[in-house]
Amino acid sequence: MGLFNLFKHVDINAEVEAMKSVENAVLLDVRTEEEYSGGHIPGSKNVPVENIEKVVDVINDKDTPVYVYCLRGSRSASAVKAMEKMGYTNAKSIGGIAAYKGNTAIGTTK
Repeated sequence: MGLFNLFKHVDINAEVEAMKSVENAVLLDVRTEEEYSGGHIPGSKNVPVENIEKVVDVINDKDTPVYVYCLRGSRSASAVKAMEKMGYTNAKSIGGIAAYKGNTAIGTTK
């Protein structure tokens, strides 16, 4: 990774659109359950970063393409690092819902 890649902006809107064309992709919200129930991207699964080890209960195939988001992007980056240590090979931080322009869903449906 070059120095300039450290400052590369990730566009959550473009990433969510790209994810729709990836077979078996999972959109993962790593915010708290309270944040998730207050508004999340439709179709996303919720596993708070504090409990990221429980992601195996939601995504058991560690080669599954996983698009991870939080509020602003730092928790999703931490979650991806933890998932990589757990053996996940295709997890990607896509930033934060704060920059998301699409519709959101309310409630705790996981």
